[in-house]
Amino acid sequence: MNLELRRLIDQVSRDKGIDKELLISAIKDAVRSAARKKYGPKLDIEVDYKDDTGEIEVFQYKEVVEEVTDPLTQVSLEEGRKIDPECEAGDQLGFKMDASQFGRIAAQSAKQVIMQRMKDAERDLVYEDFKDRKGEIINGIVQRLDQDGIIVNLGRTEAVLPPSEQVPKEIYHKGERIRAYILDVKRQSKGPQIILSRTHPNFLVALFEAEVPEIADGTVQILACAREPGSRSKIAVASRDSDVDPVGACVGLKGSRVQNIVQELRGEKIDIIPWSPDVARFATNALQPAEVSRIILNQATQTMEVIVPDDQLSLAIGKRGQNVRLASKLVGWKIDVKTESKYSKSLKDGYLSLLRIPGVGEITASVLHDAGYTSAKEVAESTVEDLMAATGLHEKKAASLIEAARELMGEKAAETADTTAEAETTSP
Repeated sequence: MNLELRRLIDQVSRDKGIDKELLISAIKDAVRSAARKKYGPKLDIEVDYKDDTGEIEVFQYKEVVEEVTDPLTQVSLEEGRKIDPECEAGDQLGFKMDASQFGRIAAQSAKQVIMQRMKDAERDLVYEDFKDRKGEIINGIVQRLDQDGIIVNLGRTEAVLPPSEQVPKEIYHKGERIRAYILDVKRQSKGPQIILSRTHPNFLVALFEAEVPEIADGTVQILACAREPGSRSKIAVASRDSDVDPVGACVGLKGSRVQNIVQELRGEKIDIIPWSPDVARFATNALQPAEVSRIILNQATQTMEVIVPDDQLSLAIGKRGQNVRLASKLVGWKIDVKTESKYSKSLKDGYLSLLRIPGVGEITASVLHDAGYTSAKEVAESTVEDLMAATGLHEKKAASLIEAARELMGEKAAETADTTAEAETTSP
């Protein structure tokens, strides 16, 4: 029987990949638990396992006392000296117990403890296996659908695809294969929780890495990605090798590579954009297929005005603003699209507002306009130092212009307030 126990420990350790010491510790705990169930929780015992024979030894420790009041935990000095002639009151003596006397209780407790230890060890192994796999794509089988999301069988464990990480209108059924991105791996008491995603922008990036060898080997890089899952995406690519066309590499022969990804994403449109370190050129590329006439950048606020021909406005903005919204995410700047006619009118209105500043004539207005000040409001919000640097005006002139612009804006604000108050007074 002892040898059978040793073989069982060796087999479970080998087959399940569980540390042998964990199993031995579990058996010791089980025997200790069974003994205390039989004799009570006050029992002071020690359990030892001999690896060479597979034998379990159980020792009960009792305190040596002059007068015994609790036979379960105490032994008389007279009895104690029969075992150890040199013992004294207060010493602890160990008595070997027959482990087989625990019978069914010991076996049942051992089974429960070992099973729990095995589960804990398997959970730890699964967590260790998956904790460094965040960012990978994984394949699984839809196990079931519940309120937490889609439960995916990964073989050794399960993962969850929460509703928030599911693409709208994508429907999966039990037994269907599913491919997803490992978003996070959390350690929990009931086992590791593996969270999947099909909406994360990095899922698209990982799909391209798997499909395009030039991305996998680092020749082509994806430098930005913006997604509206299930509808449309934009990725910005660049090549480290001047002989390799990054867009062509991602598209593939007759569009084969990108079509494989579109198929995986169930028809999501993908725009592949050449990346540029020049933010204006990058934005122009990102707004394709619309044509761009000019771009006015504001580095301080990370915003840009993009001017397009009147007949290109709807193309630049896209359906429900999608094209400009994705372009803005891709570039990382706020993009305001205007038609040439609207821009010309705003230029004219801004130039006229400059002329309304007291003391500003056509020459000064032109100087301000050429320096990038397109309205009286911008002059009023400027600092003396910035205005001097941009226009070359001397300090006194710059300060007086700012003061005059602020007075003008104050008058306009007062007029607006008076008009509002009058309207409220006359309203029934």
